[in-house]
Amino acid sequence: MCNNKNISDNLRDYIPFPYTEKDAEAFIGSCSKENPTVTFGVVYDGVLVGCAGLVPQSDVYRLSAEIGYWLGEPYWGLGIATRAVKLVINYGFNDLKLIRIYSGIFSFNKKSQRVLEKAGFKRECVFEKAIIKNGVICDEYRYGLTVNNFLS
Repeated sequence: MCNNKNISDNLRDYIPFPYTEKDAEAFIGSCSKENPTVTFGVVYDGVLVGCAGLVPQSDVYRLSAEIGYWLGEPYWGLGIATRAVKLVINYGFNDLKLIRIYSGIFSFNKKSQRVLEKAGFKRECVFEKAIIKNGVICDEYRYGLTVNNFLS
């Protein structure tokens, strides 16, 4: 499912496109070594439909993590991403004892912005001309949520 241009257009460039079976095997291998686990498959009606996870930060940011997620295109607009994000933030705050979770979203990705808003995130700022994707320079919308503002 990740081998889809409509998905790739909204992901960071370190996730290759086209996305091959070899890429998937390498990703699964890296996830299997996580300790603690921070990457999760998103399952809907018994089918793997995407992925969601946290990127723990280090140094003075060690109580923060960036959240990321994607869903297969046939599953967009069903509330699945919002539910997955809520489960991941619950895990981050309750199990990993994080105090802040954030995400940087491309300015053109309105659907992902809405997912975060429905999950309780607030848009904190706009980094002007911070991203280049597919040769186009755009703004990054930074969303954040702290444990104090999270309702589990």
